[in-house]
Amino acid sequence: MKKITLSFLAFIFSTFVVAQTSPEGLSLQAAIGYGMDNNIRLQNTTLDVQKAYKDRWEVIARGLPQLSASASYQNFLEQPVSLIPAEFFGGQAGEFAEIQFGTPQNFVAGARLEQLIFDGSYIVGLQASKVYLTISENLLEKTQIEVTKAITESYCTVLLADENVNLLEKNTANLKDNLKEVTQLFQNGFAEEEDVEQLKLTLSTLNTQLDYAKNLQKLTRSLLKLTLGYPEDQALLLTDQLEALAITQMEPLTNDSPDLSNNIDIKIAENNRASEKLLLRLERSKALPTLRAFVDGNYTGNSDSFTFLENSQKWFGSSLLGVNLSIPLFSSFGRTAASQKAKIALEQAENTLTLTQEQTLLQYLQARNDFDLAVKNYSTRKTNLDLATRIEQKNQIKYMEGMASSFELRQAQTQLYTAQSEYLNAMKEVIVKKTQLQTILNTPN
Repeated sequence: MKKITLSFLAFIFSTFVVAQTSPEGLSLQAAIGYGMDNNIRLQNTTLDVQKAYKDRWEVIARGLPQLSASASYQNFLEQPVSLIPAEFFGGQAGEFAEIQFGTPQNFVAGARLEQLIFDGSYIVGLQASKVYLTISENLLEKTQIEVTKAITESYCTVLLADENVNLLEKNTANLKDNLKEVTQLFQNGFAEEEDVEQLKLTLSTLNTQLDYAKNLQKLTRSLLKLTLGYPEDQALLLTDQLEALAITQMEPLTNDSPDLSNNIDIKIAENNRASEKLLLRLERSKALPTLRAFVDGNYTGNSDSFTFLENSQKWFGSSLLGVNLSIPLFSSFGRTAASQKAKIALEQAENTLTLTQEQTLLQYLQARNDFDLAVKNYSTRKTNLDLATRIEQKNQIKYMEGMASSFELRQAQTQLYTAQSEYLNAMKEVIVKKTQLQTILNTPN
């Protein structure tokens, strides 16, 4: 009984946690917020920014004091023999005495402290690390923009699929009622067989469209979950309505001189130019001298046997202070070629920036024109839907009164279904085109 109770409590707790992390109902803004936290692509880009921070500190650390330690143990299995003229020890001239210097075993432990005093490439590297970090942050911002756009479009596609299924189910139900009435009229001799066949033909088409729409409804929801990083096995309810979202996006744009400096592609191109400038400086800095200072400290122990861990072992210390100066003199024009190549790369980056600015302006003009057209199409499609609805209703009445043929009724119904589909797509287009325009301007939705 106790195990059952604990298992039940664990199940309730896990369900509560899942409910907290994966809400069933999401508005568009809530979906975007959820995607910012759970989209896999965005998470990887965020990790890239964290790596850039670590890279920057790695570059900074090169100019800070560097401390290293070393230890060396030697045990001569056979000590080397040195030959010294024997006359040094009172022997015969021309003869040599065999002497072994030192002890069979020795142990050396030391530490080295180094400090970079001047290095032109290090100074440029510090500046480059900052630019690289900015590039990583811009790539993160670009990914956020793209994910936001993808979530918005996917969210609206799901709403469109839901609305389409609802309309098709409603139209199918109405058509089934019409077919039932006409079939009864035909059986009683008040309608022709062609009237029944026309309605059956329309109903068959609607059923096929409904099956496809239901499959598309599942597929679009799965795609939205993937974009959000939402668990596939959990239900997802969208709380916004397609028409309400479309109406909120119809605010007209009056700014004829847009500020495109915030465009993320232009920012990236500017950072690329800054990066190439620093690479040019880096190549030129390689002709400058490098100056380093160091302090060495060592302790040496000597013994005939391994006594280095005993307190009686004698250790002899030594220390050294020094400076290293390295001056590049001649590289067979290799550094010159590298600097010229970096200068060409900088010119290419400047051309790319100019091209990006011009392309972005054209993209803005195109996106604005598309948005204006989408708003106009929405108004037109809504009017057309009202007209098609009235025409279909009139043809229904005329048909029941014998004043219209089944072909005319089917034509009016088909026209209504087309108008419904166009109206739904017009609402989605308003939202999508507005999102594309905001993406170019890099303004919040």
